[in-house]
Amino acid sequence: TSAYSSPAKSLGDPGITPLSPSHIVKDSDADVAVEQIFHVVVAIDFGTTSSGYAYSFTKEPECIHVMRRWEGGDPGVSNQKTPTTILLTPERKFHSFGYAARDFYHDLDPNESKHWLYFEKFKMKLHTTGNLTMETDLTAANGKKVKALEIFAYALQFFKEQALKELSDQAGADFENSEVRWVITVPAIWKQPAKQFMRQAAYKAGMATPENPEQLIIALEPEAASIYCRKLRLHQMIDLSSRAPVNGYSPSDTVGTGFTQAKEHVRRNRQSRTFLVENVIGEIWSELEEGSDRYIVVDSGGGTVDMTVHQIRLPEGHLKELYKATGGPYGSLGVDYEFEKLLCKIFGEDFIDQFKIKRPAAWVDLMIAFESRKRAAAPDRTNPLNITLPFSFIDYYKKFRGHSVEHALRKSNVDFVKWSSQGMLRMSPDAMNALFKPTIDQIVQHLSDVFDKPEVTNVKFLFLVGGFAESPLLQQAVQSAFGSRCRVIIPQDVGLTILKGAVLFGLDPAVIKVRRSPLTYGVGVLNRFVEGKHPPEKLLVKDGTRWCTDVFDKFISADQSVALGETVTRSYTPAKPSQLVIVINIYSSEQDNVSFITESGVKKCGTLRLDLTGTDASVPNRREIKTLMQFGDTEIKAIAIDVATSKSVKVGIDFLNY
Repeated sequence: TSAYSSPAKSLGDPGITPLSPSHIVKDSDADVAVEQIFHVVVAIDFGTTSSGYAYSFTKEPECIHVMRRWEGGDPGVSNQKTPTTILLTPERKFHSFGYAARDFYHDLDPNESKHWLYFEKFKMKLHTTGNLTMETDLTAANGKKVKALEIFAYALQFFKEQALKELSDQAGADFENSEVRWVITVPAIWKQPAKQFMRQAAYKAGMATPENPEQLIIALEPEAASIYCRKLRLHQMIDLSSRAPVNGYSPSDTVGTGFTQAKEHVRRNRQSRTFLVENVIGEIWSELEEGSDRYIVVDSGGGTVDMTVHQIRLPEGHLKELYKATGGPYGSLGVDYEFEKLLCKIFGEDFIDQFKIKRPAAWVDLMIAFESRKRAAAPDRTNPLNITLPFSFIDYYKKFRGHSVEHALRKSNVDFVKWSSQGMLRMSPDAMNALFKPTIDQIVQHLSDVFDKPEVTNVKFLFLVGGFAESPLLQQAVQSAFGSRCRVIIPQDVGLTILKGAVLFGLDPAVIKVRRSPLTYGVGVLNRFVEGKHPPEKLLVKDGTRWCTDVFDKFISADQSVALGETVTRSYTPAKPSQLVIVINIYSSEQDNVSFITESGVKKCGTLRLDLTGTDASVPNRREIKTLMQFGDTEIKAIAIDVATSKSVKVGIDFLNY
């Protein structure tokens, strides 16, 4: 049995039972929300490895402004985003974020730095934690624990303050939070609790309130990318499959060079941080056959890779999701992890574990050095890649083992890694490519699985977006695996694609008209017990009536397509007519066919409590309780209405507190 004993039996509460279908009325738009007016949309791309924000004023939606340049960038990494790193003081107060956090932490004396709390790459915790709650902890570099909600709220608050400051400077007057519509992006493959966690953190950061949830939109990363890709003009993309000139260049035969030139093209316009998005659908869409052709957006970031299959409806360019978002933890962090495994192989896992704890700032340094070399990896590279080892690594290793780093490398028999006299690890290009291989193989495998799905035929384009899409190794792997099936396209400035798309989404959230439900939703009800059909252990006899308890009455199935704002309505009646407090429990499951709420994998995710005490007694003998669930948005709402008195109660689906 599952964790839920039979709710009907345990609560001594007679529960609800479906009214015969004849009672169900098709409801025209129940309570249309009053549209608020926001002056500006600010989108935050909160990434695993780097983050940033962009904004657009609602009166000139064709201009997207990407945040000011950050101080303290890294060599080999030109970026309008900042590392997702956060530093708290020994007293656990917020100190700094991004490059500032990293540099300050790095400059602390080692005896001092072990008291400070430094966090990086913490977003993945929301993906990997099976039972996420408001109490989930994160571990700092020094091993101390802090509530994840606090860290996420600090990070969002930092972006909120930066953005408001920049907007105020631009406007020449103080900009109020109430004038801003916020958009925060999350991976589409995150489970519902993680998406809700992000919203709670944003409330804690003061971006919006539970009373005014519309001020904050949670956008799905590949959806945002897809919205931006619709607007791409030919000169703003690199078509890996074409040998024709792209961006006015004629690329040579390797993927890599076409890409460097495109980067140059961006860098020359570096000072202008405003991107113009023309109010048209890009030219490539004219090649799609209306109604049959689809495209895939593969969003490959630091932590996760997720992909979504869309169809575009011309002329207005509305999008329809054809297959539920899929993906997994195949981001570029996988490459860092392979590098760490290589270091363990050479220097011993015991040493690496100690070094990370005892010299956390030097470990961060080493990973920064690796990052810039990782970005230099390319399929056609012939010269070795040098990675500088921090002095304290060399020094601490000698103390720890009693022999030199050079000695360790000689006896480790890892062929492709040598020691160079300038104090560097020298990796052959093959060794570097081998670090990428497991991650890239997983992405290609996952994509092949998606291509094999019956819903996923006629794919015309594959858009490769996200920070990891800048890697020529990933580009080449995707092109050689799928180039014969569809055109592989990379937007210029690919690391900012999601950010720009999230701004467009905030300006017009209704652009995605049809989505797929990630879960099956329903409510727990009592049905009349039918001998031979219902299991005998579900029998409950109340006032002479035989009920079957724990029945899952389905509203919508996993992967069913739902239009934006589509509501599903069911009518129920209290099993006991005199009942005045009516409790409707909402459940979800990843499975399609669920019969009982006690089955494994069924989770409670909401309760509608309608209290009708004190209402007029002249109620019809069968009180009708209408229950509506609204789908098709990135978040789900439920309402229960007592038809006789119009009394109603509303609830957002809650995955964290049950």
